[in-house]
Amino acid sequence: MDSQIGKLYPSSKLAFIILIILLSMFTPGYALQYMVLPLILIISIFSRTAAHFLSAFMKSILIVVLFIFIIQVFIIVNDDSEKIWGFIHFSQMGLMTSLTMTSKIVAISSCIIWFFQVTSVKDIIYALEKSGVSQKVTFVIASTIQLIPQMVNLSKTITDAQKSRGIETEGKMFVRLKAFVPMIGPLVLSSIQQTEERVLALESRAFSSKAKKTSIYELKKQPADYMIMTFCVVILIGYIVWRIQS
Repeated sequence: MDSQIGKLYPSSKLAFIILIILLSMFTPGYALQYMVLPLILIISIFSRTAAHFLSAFMKSILIVVLFIFIIQVFIIVNDDSEKIWGFIHFSQMGLMTSLTMTSKIVAISSCIIWFFQVTSVKDIIYALEKSGVSQKVTFVIASTIQLIPQMVNLSKTITDAQKSRGIETEGKMFVRLKAFVPMIGPLVLSSIQQTEERVLALESRAFSSKAKKTSIYELKKQPADYMIMTFCVVILIGYIVWRIQS
């Protein structure tokens, strides 16, 4: 987020990924969709998030893509399926279906992962409030985005506390499951306690007040933001015209 790309206004980055997603969804085939991945990777290098982007993609999306590919090509039986061994078949139709399906998943998920890696929650909320979105709505959005990371950090804290007490938390699946069950109680109670603390913090900042809110934090649009927005609009209009005429 310290790079020049990361400092762009959130709506500029959002317009760019919406453009990529629309092109990926409505363009036939799978070549353009798969080209989105190296494009986003190059942008991630300039955004200084390439390592985090690859790590997140490999741990989440690649597993889903491989699963879909195996099921569509080797497991599901189509009209052109040729038996290889047992229940394993090869289908050219399944191959084309898997390529079309996974290419869209790769393109869309790459854009979304990159966007949240180069855009802080604070910037997203600031941009939403400046665009006229209610503070209650932005609070719900911010809480939803931050919920999983907070729960992960809280579970790590509880796990470290259990380790310090001599409780075995690593090893085989049964050992991990045995250690996970006692964590549920402290995890839920701590989450409820954090909710109460968050409510008090919001009320101390006059969250429910109807007076006009001010903010110390400021995020201004740069000339590059207007260029990106213009570029996205021009490309989208050109694409729509091309699709209508073709």
